[in-house]
Amino acid sequence: MRSYGKKPLDDSRIQLLEDMARRCRGDILTMTTLSGSGHPGGSMSSIDIFLSVYAFADISPEDPFNRQRDRVVVSHGHTSPGVYAALGRLGFIDIEEAIAGFRHPGTVFEGHITRGIPGIEWTTGNLGQGLSAGVGMALGSKLLGNGSHVYVVMGDAEQAKGQVAEARRTAIKFNLKNITAIIDYNDAQISGKASQIMPVNIEREYKASGWRVINADGHSIVALWEALLEAEEGSPTLIVARTKIGKGVSFMEDEIGYHGVTLTEKQYIDAMSELSLEPTLEKYKKSRKELQPGHVRPDVDNYVPDVSMGIPRVYSEKTDNRSAAGKAILDLVKSNPDVPLFAVDCDLLGSVKLDSLATEYPDRIVELGVQEHNAATLSGSLSTCGIVPFFADFGMFGIDEVYNQQRLNAINKTNLKLICTHVGIDVGEDGKTHHCIDYVGAMNNLFGWELIVPGDPNQTDRAMRYAASVNGNVLIAVGRSKVPIVTNEHGAAFYDANYVFEYGRIDQIRTGTDLFILSYGQLLHRAIKVSDELRKEGIFVGVVNASCPSDPDVESALSLIEDSKVIVYEDHNGRTGLFAVLSRICAEHGRYPARMISLGIDDYALSGPAEMILETSGISENHLRSAIIEMRSQ
Repeated sequence: MRSYGKKPLDDSRIQLLEDMARRCRGDILTMTTLSGSGHPGGSMSSIDIFLSVYAFADISPEDPFNRQRDRVVVSHGHTSPGVYAALGRLGFIDIEEAIAGFRHPGTVFEGHITRGIPGIEWTTGNLGQGLSAGVGMALGSKLLGNGSHVYVVMGDAEQAKGQVAEARRTAIKFNLKNITAIIDYNDAQISGKASQIMPVNIEREYKASGWRVINADGHSIVALWEALLEAEEGSPTLIVARTKIGKGVSFMEDEIGYHGVTLTEKQYIDAMSELSLEPTLEKYKKSRKELQPGHVRPDVDNYVPDVSMGIPRVYSEKTDNRSAAGKAILDLVKSNPDVPLFAVDCDLLGSVKLDSLATEYPDRIVELGVQEHNAATLSGSLSTCGIVPFFADFGMFGIDEVYNQQRLNAINKTNLKLICTHVGIDVGEDGKTHHCIDYVGAMNNLFGWELIVPGDPNQTDRAMRYAASVNGNVLIAVGRSKVPIVTNEHGAAFYDANYVFEYGRIDQIRTGTDLFILSYGQLLHRAIKVSDELRKEGIFVGVVNASCPSDPDVESALSLIEDSKVIVYEDHNGRTGLFAVLSRICAEHGRYPARMISLGIDDYALSGPAEMILETSGISENHLRSAIIEMRSQ
């Protein structure tokens, strides 16, 4: 599988890699000058590192997606010209296509590296997340016992980010002997010298976390190779590779301006002359002109195992949806003893109801403490190894605080199951800092996520089993308070033993005439209660559970809404939740309600018991009743 092998290099291979590095520098300059954009300086300082790591690691151009392969994560994704050049010269990709198509919408070779291209394990560009992704993959390898080693290449400027520190600590806690980090220490970033913009004592901080640190000449293939060999000896290891931005071209070396500035054509010709290479710009200009916008995006393989849904639970007594979610995870682990299902926690075991799993299967809990940014990225990257991860957290922490991390999980097409508890204003006494009232709107901004907000414990149980069985990112959002079992008009459980969850389906819990309440989650049972009370007064109000508020079945929703009076009842920001989704659907299809109003949150809520907060926020049962009476009179 190895093309070079994890052994000392002989003279011929040293010479081959050194010559390859020279040619790669020419490739970097050609593709960036051709596109008129990109980051040539950092790519040229990192190229010797890229070549050394890709040649050293257990990854082959002939079988780049082998499940036992080593993995290379490049955190400073803006150095994509260097990555493409190295992969091209080593045979992973067609170097001609990479040069001609760099930063062109007709190819996969984007300005920042993209997962799915052979040799690229994680789409990066948002600095500071690469080490977390690498730690997740190294942990995944350890949990699966497949012996893979993970190499994370980073820039020096991103070491100022807090998430990097979180990832460092995690590698030490789990004794990840199979991870090596390499920092391109060129002391250059956009605004000046990294050591001046935000000083970081990189060696001291890694050593303080427990890492072994090796210094190496980042432009010496021999020195880098020896450092990589030493790093194999068995502890989280950092290689600080001392480099120069723009290395290889005299007028570019140590010139910070070349971080993100490309060469003029005259400069390009001069630079190629210094590298003893023929200029090929005109050749690739012709190839580039033939490219057409649009391409097939790289496919990814998360190696999703088959998960048995097990035997669903049927609840008959009032309980909280978060407890139902926790029990479902426990059931899934029991039903799938040979499937790698793991739960990731951030010091909230009891609150997110992972405590039962921790008691019965402590080896299935990945406890990361209070470091959500690292946890979100790590959870996503675990799924790329064939693990099914359940990351459980409060809504404010698992969605709002780590919005960018979840966005990158979506871009990387991970298979993450995110369980967010304490959504809405159900948190009550904890106050506005913990009331997650924007999770529907936030997730609607992200492609590649499904959102489920179940109405009772039975629907929660089925939603959890569904999420575990499908490939893709799924968020199940549940509240804190106990809720009654949703029943049909005859008093039997609506979501009974025969119920199977279908994503997007909306359920009519109560029939009505010309007025409907559309709700979900923690307010659904209140809508049902108000409907049942009014029914005794001869007022028939329908109640609909839109448990997938981001993606309700369009035809079902429109058939209920069209020409009807509708109240959207949600403990969510009224401007960005289900009301906004339904308004868009109506406008897109030209089918409208007689009237539709939002009964949602219009300001940050106060601190106090949930019942009182509902009242002060204007979404109590009394407010719903009043809205119904007023709407009927109009």
